[in-house]
Amino acid sequence: MSVRIGVAGLGYWGPNLARNFAAIPGCELTWLCDASEEVRAHLAPRFPGTRVTPDLGDLLSDPELDAVVLATPVPTHAALATRVLEAGKHCFVEKPLAQSVADAEMAVAAAEAAGRLLMVGHLLEYHPAVATLKEIATSGELGDIHYLYSNRLNLGKLRADENALWSLGAHDISVMLHLLDEEPTEVEARGESYMRNGIEDVVFCYLRFPSGRAAHLHLSWLDPHKERRFTVVGSKRMATFDDMDMERKVTVYDKGFDEDVSSYGEYITRSGDIHSPRIPSREPLRLECEHFVESVRNGTPPRSDGHTGLRVVRVLEALQNSLDASSRSPRAAL
Repeated sequence: MSVRIGVAGLGYWGPNLARNFAAIPGCELTWLCDASEEVRAHLAPRFPGTRVTPDLGDLLSDPELDAVVLATPVPTHAALATRVLEAGKHCFVEKPLAQSVADAEMAVAAAEAAGRLLMVGHLLEYHPAVATLKEIATSGELGDIHYLYSNRLNLGKLRADENALWSLGAHDISVMLHLLDEEPTEVEARGESYMRNGIEDVVFCYLRFPSGRAAHLHLSWLDPHKERRFTVVGSKRMATFDDMDMERKVTVYDKGFDEDVSSYGEYITRSGDIHSPRIPSREPLRLECEHFVESVRNGTPPRSDGHTGLRVVRVLEALQNSLDASSRSPRAAL
């Protein structure tokens, strides 16, 4: 069965989604939708045979269309996803699912009421290196996980509709929840707005989990370094996922503390071998798009379903509340 897809929102990320869905065997990219006439005219020649429209209603009224992919501005995600689902279409919506827990719950409820699939584009959950890191952590190779931290840093791109927490943190929070399989019970965030008043360019987050684990995030688009790195520290070994390293995406370090048998209660440091498992070189976005197509075709819940997106929004909202409480200046309207 061929799965018919329409992509709405053809700004920065939408064309990448369109490109991937058009290339998947058994998937037909039948619609492209964007309000900008210039954007439509620019992209239409790349996808011959695909209908182009400024009106999302054209997609929703097409009885042969199976699913709509939303890459529209973040503030529109929840409302448009709800509209798509209520029209009886399956929905893929880019991260984050919403800018509030209430709106995310609305979209999840719409999916359940319509009996349609809702998938959120938490891309890193489909990254082969994250899958490998998850396998390593779950296998017990690292021992008990003590804590993890992430750095997501770059110079630019400045945004007007979301701060560094929502723009960058959604990626890392989704991975942390995926790795740990639990939500935090305590969160704290501090940030500063240097380039635009009330929109934080740099954010530091601290999370505590019921198991005793902890996590830290450093998020910034105002930094001299370009980093996309996770570090996981266990009782036996430690591991990193460095998305900027082209050859060693995941590295496991045989480092830690061992009890000194010659001295009761004393510990000695251990620094053993370092190894990097082979990581498949497939594009994470292609894997994510294929997963959505298969979920629609088979009727199976996607890995990053609406409930997964909702729990990420719960953490983001709690962190935003902490950020607001500690802000030096009034928050800009997002």
